[in-house]
Order: sequence, then structure tokens, then C-alpha cells
Amino acid sequence: MPRYLLLLAALTNATVILADTQAEAGPLADAAAKAEQQASSGDAAGAQETLRKAMSDFSQTLPFAIGKAVFVTAAPAGFAMYEPRPDPVFEAGETLISYVEPVGLTWEEASDEGKLETRFTVDFDILNPKGEVLASQKAFGDFTFKGYQRNQEIYATLRIDVAGAPSGNYVLRYRFNDTNSGRSASVDQPFEISGP
Repeated sequence: MPRYLLLLAALTNATVILADTQAEAGPLADAAAKAEQQASSGDAAGAQETLRKAMSDFSQTLPFAIGKAVFVTAAPAGFAMYEPRPDPVFEAGETLISYVEPVGLTWEEASDEGKLETRFTVDFDILNPKGEVLASQKAFGDFTFKGYQRNQEIYATLRIDVAGAPSGNYVLRYRFNDTNSGRSASVDQPFEISGP
């Protein structure tokens, strides 16, 4: 068989496979297409609701994880409304403030009719550079969110007081525990306490 016929056959197979893949784009792509149609016909609210529901449904398929964890200069005003610290160096006695976004939380029906609920607790460990635990506390944070939809804009503001700790390098480890599913996710935030 001539070489160009083999190449043509391979390209044809690749085109068929690509066409099959594009035909099965998935529910998010379908929702985006529907939302674009709604928006172009002037139904902005409907388009937003279509995308919100698709993201809500999709979020239930995600593994539980931490999407973002940053040290911040002060308590955030809301979701993604924070000022990150320029560096993770703290003065002796300064409180550590973290902004953390959990992803893939499990929602269940709440006791309030028509509402959904998610809940998580947060444990922490403070470790030295060798990985030895210097301090820890289980469920020092306990968060419950209720609403009429699976809100994806959820964050936790966490404050840790390290007064009395000597200067040096440390790791702050948060462990988030999704109460509804029993799943956990951890994130490490290295930090330094500056010397006198």
C-alpha cells in the first residue's frame, strides 16, 4: 500500500476519533452553549442561573481539595476579597491570618425545608523544619453553610496565635474535614517568625 494511503487512513481515523470526542463535550460545555444562547437572546439572569447550576452539579463530582490558601493582611471582606501578605514573615507575637478555599464540598438536605447544607471542621498542626509537630488542635474551626443552592464561593478565615514561639522557620498545616462525606484535605503554609 503506498505510503500516502497509510497517512490518509491514519488522518481519517484521527478525524473520526476527534469528532467523537467533540460530540461528547460534557455537561459543562452543554451548559455553556445554552447560557450563550440565553445571553444572546437577552436572558442574562437565565444564562447566569444555567452556568451556576452546571457548576454546582459539577462540583459534586470533584474530589475534596484545597483550592487556595494564602496568608492575608486582615480578615477578608468576602470570597476572593482579600489582601495577600507580601511574604510569610511575621513579627514575634503577630497573629497568622489565613484565607482558605475548600473545593468539592458535599452538600446534603438541611433541616430547613428546601435548603441544602455543607459543613466542615478544620484541624491545625504547627511543625518545625524537620516535620515534628510542635502544636496542634483538632476541630479548632467549625463551619456550616446553608442555602438554596450549592454555593461554590466558600472560604474560611483562620487565625492562629503563635505568641511565645521563638524566631525561626515553621510550617502551618491545615486539615479540612468534610463532615458530610468524611473526606479530608490538607494544605501546608510555610512561615517564618523574625528575630528581635
